[in-house]
Amino acid sequence: MDSSSHTQSQIITCKAAVAWGPGQDLVMEDVELSPPQSMEIRIKVVCTSLCRSDLSAWQSQSQELFPRIFGHEASGIVESVGEGVTEFQEGDHVLTLFTGECMTCKHCKSSESNMCQVLGLERRGVMHSDQKTRFTIKGKPVYHYCAVSSFSEYTVVHSGCAVKVRPDAPLEKLCLFSCGVAAGLGAAWKVANISKESTVVIFGLGTVGLSVALGAKIRGASQIIGVDTNSDKFERARLFGITDCLNPTDHDEPIHQGWGLTVTLGVPKMDPEVRAHYGLLLSGRTLKGTLFGGWKPKSELPKLMDMYIRKEIPLDEFITHNLQFVDINKAFDLMNGGKCLRCVIHMPN
Repeated sequence: MDSSSHTQSQIITCKAAVAWGPGQDLVMEDVELSPPQSMEIRIKVVCTSLCRSDLSAWQSQSQELFPRIFGHEASGIVESVGEGVTEFQEGDHVLTLFTGECMTCKHCKSSESNMCQVLGLERRGVMHSDQKTRFTIKGKPVYHYCAVSSFSEYTVVHSGCAVKVRPDAPLEKLCLFSCGVAAGLGAAWKVANISKESTVVIFGLGTVGLSVALGAKIRGASQIIGVDTNSDKFERARLFGITDCLNPTDHDEPIHQGWGLTVTLGVPKMDPEVRAHYGLLLSGRTLKGTLFGGWKPKSELPKLMDMYIRKEIPLDEFITHNLQFVDINKAFDLMNGGKCLRCVIHMPN
């Protein structure tokens, strides 16, 4: 498909789970969704999973971007394409990407960064290209989330914020690679570069933490210690390679002392500032941060999908609940109560 034959699409009306305020239950609304603009694609969402960052942003009292459609871990099928799009065509199976890859900026060309300067993490509730929304309700704009907004039957994303997937791969499973599982595996493999016989300590045993554990197990780590304030998570954690479990509330003094590398990933629930005494670094400790596990999303995610097809990554084990779209608020309740890893939300056919 060349750039002159882009799909002639119109505004469509579809159902979306709209957040009208922080912490308020999502409401099923009829929303109008614009056609894809230049270099954008419109996707029929097949499945989307709830990520902790959706929950944190939804709960945040500092957010003023409402009404808003959350969701960023998603799989779907291209419904139409905008002008200039040559990479995708109608019917392609895709994953959405909360951080994109333009392939041409300084960061995309560097092997040291995945922080695209053009399609990086979008925080203002609009599209990258024109700083406008594609969703409206009765003519009034509805804000996006991470320029994805997958809690909708259809959505529009920049073509650099989607990656094509093989048609024989199950979309109801692959959506987990859009964020959490890929981030954890990347932190273990690309950022920490865990080696055989390593000792690894993981703080937080949700989907991201257990993905790190899985990555460490695959790399041959000899001891993988899981730390969480919810001891109910420990039994499941052992399935992903955790060898020892600790609940810090059971101890009144520091447990570990040593050296090595600390990798931060995920979204902090409370204070985002990091403070440390300089003396802690004198013993050779290193602190590193990462977004999306360091993966270049369009270039490298296909490798993970191939590993899943070869049964090298047990992606299915992260899915604890499958819910219909109308029950999306139950997914928020389950994650808020620490009772799930990933809830996969299935859209109507």
